[in-house]
Amino acid sequence: MNKIITLVFTAVLISTAAIAQVRVGDIVLPYKVNFDGEDLTLNGAGIRSVLGFKTYSGGLYTKQKYSDPKIVLESDESMSIRLNIISKKVTNTRMIKVFRKGFDDAMFGNTESIQDRIEDFLKLFASPTQINDFYEMAYIKGKGVKTYKNGEEIGFIKGRDFKYALFKIWLGNEPACELIKGGMLGLSK
Repeated sequence: MNKIITLVFTAVLISTAAIAQVRVGDIVLPYKVNFDGEDLTLNGAGIRSVLGFKTYSGGLYTKQKYSDPKIVLESDESMSIRLNIISKKVTNTRMIKVFRKGFDDAMFGNTESIQDRIEDFLKLFASPTQINDFYEMAYIKGKGVKTYKNGEEIGFIKGRDFKYALFKIWLGNEPACELIKGGMLGLSK
């Protein structure tokens, strides 16, 4: 009888663990995350490819499901974007360059109002980046964006306006990658 109970218990644990994660390409993303006591669920995810090379996966975590990027961008609710590095071509220098261009594109070249915060944010990516590193940029409702590298907090940038510009890099009208945008919004598989 004990063996049967142990087998059932093990099966329940394995099925629970399988549900708690989602595979995106070769990367496994958690289905749920928690920042500052708020549970967020994976809204959707995708993989960025450049010239046929997969560079990173990106996932959007929200309190409820969204398919409209405008609602996500304008919302003042806690949410997070997670980037998992899957290529050695993604270096911290390249990330800083891509973020800088992304902010410029997202703000149509008018970054003056948040420029100091952009520079502070870019400093968070000064350490070397390796395959399997992951970054989480969690907007905390009414406060700002906490950034984590491999689960460890590396910085905080205040303001909902900063969150808007940051999230617009992937969810704006001219996103860094249409596939990631569609994936994050649950519109593409």
